[in-house]
Amino acid sequence: MTPVVDRQVLPEPVWLARQSAHEARVRVWTDPHQARASRGEKHPVHDFFFSYYAYRAAWLKRWHPGPDVALTGESARAFLRWPEYREITLPDGTTAVALEPATLPVHRRVFVTWLRDLLQTMQTRPPFFGCFGLHEWAMVYRQTPDEIRHNAYPLRYPPDALARIVEAAPITCTHFDAFRFFTPPARPLNRLQPTRETTPQHEQRGCLHAGMDLYKWSFKLAPFTPSELIADCFELACAIREIDMRASPYDLAALGYPPIAIETPAGRAEYETHQRAFTTRGDPLRARLLALCERLLAE
Repeated sequence: MTPVVDRQVLPEPVWLARQSAHEARVRVWTDPHQARASRGEKHPVHDFFFSYYAYRAAWLKRWHPGPDVALTGESARAFLRWPEYREITLPDGTTAVALEPATLPVHRRVFVTWLRDLLQTMQTRPPFFGCFGLHEWAMVYRQTPDEIRHNAYPLRYPPDALARIVEAAPITCTHFDAFRFFTPPARPLNRLQPTRETTPQHEQRGCLHAGMDLYKWSFKLAPFTPSELIADCFELACAIREIDMRASPYDLAALGYPPIAIETPAGRAEYETHQRAFTTRGDPLRARLLALCERLLAE
C-alpha cells in the first residue's frame, strides 16, 4: 500500500452522500433518455449526448471523487474494481482507497498533453461570435428529404428558400466536428476548411460546439475527473444544445423549442447573446479541466 500525501480524506458517510447527490442530479437527464430508448423513441435535442458522444448514461451516473481524495470505509473497496484506484495508508495507520494518477498509461498521457495545450490556447484566444449557428443549416443544404438527419421534423423553409439563406450568409464555422457534417456542396461555402489536425489552430471559446465539447473532454479524462465536474459540463452542454437546435432550420416548436430566426437581424442578435453567455459559463469549467490536466501530467 502507498502512503498518502496531501489528500482530502472523506469519511464514508460524507462521500456516500456526495455519490447519492451526483446520481440524483444526473438522473434528471439519464432517466428520460433511458425511458425513451426502452420505447424506441428518439429525441432530436437530448439524444445527441448519448449517441454522438460515446459515454453511456450508466457511466454518467457513476461517481468518482477525482485525484487527491481518499475514501474511507468498507464501501470504498468497491472502487478497487477500476485499475486506477489503489488502497493507501493514511497518516494514522488506517487504510483508504484513492485514485492513483501515476497509473495513467503512456497513450493517455499523450492525449492529456494535447488537451492541456488545446485548453491553454483556447483560454487566451479571443472568442468569435459571428457564425450565427449556420453550421446546422449547412448540414441540410441541398439534401433530399430522405437524407436529412432529423427528417421526422419539418424544416422551417422549403429547400430552395433554405439554400438561398445559406448562400447569402457568410459561413465561418471553426469547429471540425461540425464542419465534417456539412453536405458536400456546403463545404466550399465555409471560409475555413478545418481538419482534425488543425483543430488547435481554429478551436475558439465562442463556438457552441466547443462549449459542448467541454463535456467530451471531461469524460475522456475519467475516472480522474471529479464527477461533479462532468455533471457541470453536461449541464452546460444541455443548455447549449437547446440553443443550437432552436437556431437550426428545423421546426421543433411542437417539442417546446421555439426557433431563433438567425436568418433575421433580431435572431442573429439573440443567438450572439446566448453565445456570449455560454462562453462566460464555459470559461471556469475549461479552467478546471486545464488544472486537472496539469495535475495528471505532474506525476
